[in-house]
Amino acid sequence: MEKCYFSPRLGYERIRIAKQVKADEVVVNMFAGVGCFSIIIAKHVKPLKVYSIDVNPDAIRFMKENVNLNRARYTVEVVKGDAKRVITERLKNVADRVLMPLPEKAFEYLDAALAALKPDGGTIHYYDFVHAKKGEDPIGKVEEKVSEKLRDRGVAFECTFGRIVRSVGPRWFQVVLDLNVH
Repeated sequence: MEKCYFSPRLGYERIRIAKQVKADEVVVNMFAGVGCFSIIIAKHVKPLKVYSIDVNPDAIRFMKENVNLNRARYTVEVVKGDAKRVITERLKNVADRVLMPLPEKAFEYLDAALAALKPDGGTIHYYDFVHAKKGEDPIGKVEEKVSEKLRDRGVAFECTFGRIVRSVGPRWFQVVLDLNVH
């Protein structure tokens, strides 16, 4: 039985994000899993803090082990719980950058990601799954969906980057958007 999810196919994406993080940043990883994004960021950048949240107790156990093995315990704080609740209770307005690497939940949790950002804004790395018919732009479809939600909330933002991370089935794609919120 599978207890935790890990995809080596996301290696490029982990490095791409880590290269954007600055040393003085606070990062909230809303769906950290076993901590891959968080640990790579901690090892390569040494940001101020990475809050690494997950609801799965097995993922938390492996994440703690990974954090210790990679000597990242002073940078990465492992937090067990639902990301919405954790942000509401203790991580509002703390983040310069929010990672949302769980495509099936990201849209539902977008308000929590916004709440985690500092009052002057920051960056959200938003992942989603999308079906695109022949001739449709998968990145454009996700950007349109997210833009509509953010505009409805009166959020000033710009989408600075989008790409197909991988194909996950016939005409199904995992897409990432980098959103700068002002």
